[in-house]
Amino acid sequence: MDNWSPQQAWKQNPVLVVQVPNPCSSLPKIWLEKLFAGNDADEFSSILNRKSDPKILITTCRFNSTRGPAFISELLSVIPNAHYYKRGTYDLKKIVEYAKIKDFTSLIVVHTNRREPDALLIIGLPDGPTAHFKLSKLVLHKDVKNHGNPTSHIPELVLNNFTTRLGHRIGRMIQSLFPQAPNFRGRRVVTFHNQRDFIFFRHHRYIFESKESKQGDTKGNKDKDAKGEKSSQGKVVARLQVHVI
Repeated sequence: MDNWSPQQAWKQNPVLVVQVPNPCSSLPKIWLEKLFAGNDADEFSSILNRKSDPKILITTCRFNSTRGPAFISELLSVIPNAHYYKRGTYDLKKIVEYAKIKDFTSLIVVHTNRREPDALLIIGLPDGPTAHFKLSKLVLHKDVKNHGNPTSHIPELVLNNFTTRLGHRIGRMIQSLFPQAPNFRGRRVVTFHNQRDFIFFRHHRYIFESKESKQGDTKGNKDKDAKGEKSSQGKVVARLQVHVI
């Protein structure tokens, strides 16, 4: 065994040496179809197929932090049809039962460490599933330089790189928090980008601007402007206005 090598094993019996694929790598399309075949009938299918609308209950742990209320305000501005209920002394089990009676589709619990929010617990109702997310490098929109103000339009939802079976499941859970009829006139975008087991969140509003092409300072151009002729326009440019990071 001391002199064992993959090359020797291959010469002795090629069948024994098998290259194991990376589970985090992209799978062939036929594999993905088999892995995700049952997702059309999962707990989120009624919302994603627009048969019902999401209704979200947001609460906190029993000990809220100083930045907790501000973060909850951010969540309420990002997620349409979300409602905040003060936790008080109620057990989580009682809150889940109440949410079921009131036809909430998901429950979000904001955990704090007495200083700032550090985790999110998302519970799908009525029968699960449940996911726990750790929060890191939280920046509220008021702390972003030159930030914009969010509107009440239903946002467009962008999910990137949720390609594995678990990622696909998490992606559908996130999708179920948002209505599936975005208002494109609002130009509001909510992005979740999955990379190396981190989910990066961004909240933007894209703005279309038309920039006029530069005119020469020649006398002829000045005469044209004096006559009221319109200057030529360049291409329409879209820029992003940051709301929340």
